[in-house]
Amino acid sequence: MTTRIEDATLHEVAPAVFAYVQPDGGWFINNTGFIVGDEHVLVVDTTATEARTLAFRDTINATSALPVKGLVNTHWHTDHTNGNYLFPDATVVTHSRAREPMLEHVPTVPDPTGPFPDVVWGDLRPTRPTVTIDGSLTWWANGLGVEIRAMPTPAHTTGDLVVWIDEHGVLFAGDLAFNGSTPLVSAGSISGSLEVLSTLIGWQPDVVVPGHGELCGTEVFEVGIAYLEFVLELARVGRKRGLTPLAIALANPGHPFAHLTDGERLVANLHRAFAELDGAAPGQEIDLIATRRDMMVLNGGRPLTCHA
Repeated sequence: MTTRIEDATLHEVAPAVFAYVQPDGGWFINNTGFIVGDEHVLVVDTTATEARTLAFRDTINATSALPVKGLVNTHWHTDHTNGNYLFPDATVVTHSRAREPMLEHVPTVPDPTGPFPDVVWGDLRPTRPTVTIDGSLTWWANGLGVEIRAMPTPAHTTGDLVVWIDEHGVLFAGDLAFNGSTPLVSAGSISGSLEVLSTLIGWQPDVVVPGHGELCGTEVFEVGIAYLEFVLELARVGRKRGLTPLAIALANPGHPFAHLTDGERLVANLHRAFAELDGAAPGQEIDLIATRRDMMVLNGGRPLTCHA
């Protein structure tokens, strides 16, 4: 089923705090949000394509006449950063370890041999982050303290951060939360993710805005923990048997988390699990080209399903 740009919905999750949810939350169809202050708007993430970010920007403008002066990127992945350039007056804030990848990864042309050959990206342009953080930063919006917190260890990527509005119990979790789809940690860490997700549960947010999928609560982190523990155990057993990550994934089509969409991510996560079992540090570079190739094999030799 093709998801349309106009299917996105806007939710006021707290006074002047908005979540912009894009169904179906699959590959490159992410969620964003914004906070309206007294003099300006703070945006949390942009989207993968020019057209989707223009629609997001139109939604902001229909909600508030104030200018967008701040933009927080929860991590460097291009579905959350490609549209940054459409907010030229915004100060861009991200994790210190996300800046360099953001300068390097802007898909400006289709790749017919890649996993997403049919996506129309639009006229994308790189954006350099202005502010990077390793700890925390508070952005004030009309008396509301918006806490931007860098995660201390690689998790989804090597440089994740969240936006936490403690006063209202609202957490913009980025891709530390996949609601209804398979988590992905091939560019980050399984052990780090388990640590970070446990920490976020302890904050007890009332509303979690996941990077993908519908609004939820802390159950999304509990599912993520259970899934990653399953991946680790699957890797331990398969590795002892001399199997490859792809062989393990192919041998387990009906596993307990098969109901989650984008299930081909299992093999990418197994590659990360193998690396960590072999002693790799959290976030240590692995062959992500190989993970993409194996995901396509697991997807029946076809490109991955993406409606961005």
